[in-house]
Amino acid sequence: MFEVFEKTESQVRSYCRKYPVEFNKAKNAELFSVEGERYIDFLAVAGSMNYGHNNPEIKAKIVEYLSEDNIINALDMYTAAKEEFLRTFEEKILEPRNLNYKVMCCGPTGTNANEAALKLARKNTGRMNVIAFSGAFHGMTLGSLAMTTDRTSREGASLPLTNVTFVPYDGTLDSIAYLKWLLEDDHSGVEKPAAIFLETLQAEGGINVASVEWLQEVRRICTENDILMVCDDIQVGIGRTGTFFSFERAGIQPDMVVLSKSISGFGMPMALLLIRPDLDIFRPAEHNGTFRGNQLSFIGGTAGINYFIEHHLDEEVRRKGAIVEKFIQEEIMPLDSRLSYRGMGLMWGIDFGAVNPALALEAVHEAFDRHLICEVAGRKDGVLKLMPPLTIEDEILKEGLAVIKEAVIAVLK
Repeated sequence: MFEVFEKTESQVRSYCRKYPVEFNKAKNAELFSVEGERYIDFLAVAGSMNYGHNNPEIKAKIVEYLSEDNIINALDMYTAAKEEFLRTFEEKILEPRNLNYKVMCCGPTGTNANEAALKLARKNTGRMNVIAFSGAFHGMTLGSLAMTTDRTSREGASLPLTNVTFVPYDGTLDSIAYLKWLLEDDHSGVEKPAAIFLETLQAEGGINVASVEWLQEVRRICTENDILMVCDDIQVGIGRTGTFFSFERAGIQPDMVVLSKSISGFGMPMALLLIRPDLDIFRPAEHNGTFRGNQLSFIGGTAGINYFIEHHLDEEVRRKGAIVEKFIQEEIMPLDSRLSYRGMGLMWGIDFGAVNPALALEAVHEAFDRHLICEVAGRKDGVLKLMPPLTIEDEILKEGLAVIKEAVIAVLK
């Protein structure tokens, strides 16, 4: 069945090895194989399907746009689709949150926007070094990869990854004290950085949630030391944590924000860099990309924002998140006292590290055998990661959680 993939496709393929089935249909939080078998989606295409597969309201706007011979790709030229997206984003997302950012349309992937943020931070400050955190994942191109910590990803570079200093994340050692020492001690041996890059909730790092106090302290340190604070909201933004931007809970304003994945509303390629206006100093075309003018992504992005507002998706995520946490507390944690969990909104992790990290991947396989798709994250891939579409129906969410319990029971035996 998979002969053409084995014969033709590169060995680098990954997800298909965990989920050896050929899919062809999808609806909200359900996937269907070519044989018509149904699977519950607790992966949401790595967070790029926050609005669910084939969201009917967003799809209608895209189909309407396609049916009228509208322009599809336009580099960074002015278009009606981009105008509508920018107006909607400003009026419905930025202004209500008192955020003042210029919007840079980058190449179509999150790592491209992180590369733009790196360039811009260095160009503004004249400094080369940046600080990132242990457990970080910022992308697979060389600049972003230099800020990413997992060994397997870094080994793929096959050359030195430099100009980044790593600091422990919140909850591992006293990271604030260490950060202050790096910056204040004239014998720390670390050059003053251009920027500090962070995820307010580390997804690939193991569902590590930064405290409000920690985020506020990092913001204060950046301000006092003239260091730019860059928030990578690629996977945990667009409502995933219960607010549109993941940093809203801390009441802070990063100097730059990186968005991708679900910003297009429909799973299409799109990446944005939000920039404090005085930092917007790129010359024309100094950072560009052929597909930064994907018009269908602008259409889907506009429809996604409207859907988010009209359906109160932030409130829904917080409500459903409470369902998930209650289930984990009452049904999963009693299975073994060595298990732990963490998360917020609709991103949760069950940590097998104190039991046996290998059991997390075994649980993924057990869940797949029961027709549920989920993933692992964190040190030694020891965290079972739950990340369904934000629009998942309550009954399917609860059905999926029951499968997770069955899978955990199976591997603990």
